[in-house]
Amino acid sequence: MAALKTYSFVLTVSEGKRLIAKAVAALPAVQQAMQSGIVVVTKGTTNAYVAEELLGEKIAKGAYVLGRTLPAKSDTAGVFSGSIPEVIFIKGQQTQLTLQDVVLQMKCGDVLIKGANALNYDQGLVGLLVGHPEGGTLGTIIGSAYGKGLHLICPVGLEKEIAEDIQALAELINQDPETSRQGMPSLWPVQAEIVTELDALELLTDVEAHQIGAGGVCGAEGGNWLAVWGDEEQIEATRTLIESLQGEPAFGAG
Repeated sequence: MAALKTYSFVLTVSEGKRLIAKAVAALPAVQQAMQSGIVVVTKGTTNAYVAEELLGEKIAKGAYVLGRTLPAKSDTAGVFSGSIPEVIFIKGQQTQLTLQDVVLQMKCGDVLIKGANALNYDQGLVGLLVGHPEGGTLGTIIGSAYGKGLHLICPVGLEKEIAEDIQALAELINQDPETSRQGMPSLWPVQAEIVTELDALELLTDVEAHQIGAGGVCGAEGGNWLAVWGDEEQIEATRTLIESLQGEPAFGAG
């Protein structure tokens, strides 16, 4: 058996999003649905990168966002201008059908890709903040996702790991909706196939991946320090992959 080798590196949030997007595009369920089924990429910041990987071209990522988390005092003029419809594929061909219409056509084995706002990685649980009175995008897709047996895939960066239990927080917020709905979104716990930077590395280069640090400065805020273990070939493949990601512009910068 080949001796294990190690490699560690830092990924910024945008580099992590690009890595995750590459892995989502390579998932067997996604590959199969691109050939013979339906793949829906709902709007979101990480999903904008997923859409680019599946389309094979750049999009105006700011126009592919609905809800967003921003600094209280920030200048984002022009970043989120315009609106791009959901990227939807039927047998690998992009369609102009709306999300509402295509969900009605989806069958077991088809793929829904939805981002998240909160992560409990060890529990395999994500949470989505919902402010729309009818549940927004999640309200449109969740019944079909569970009822039809669709592949619900959630690309989510490790920076969205939160300190408390998502289910318990959802119960806390919802226990008094008359009060909590005044100025607070609901938190909707969802079980899905989660794809973080760790899952992406294991899928793409077959290494064992771990998060050994988090945070940074000068553009690495929200970033992660990751470490991988593998044989020489796996480590070299990981090194090549990471070097191809490094320098990915921050969201809104390019």
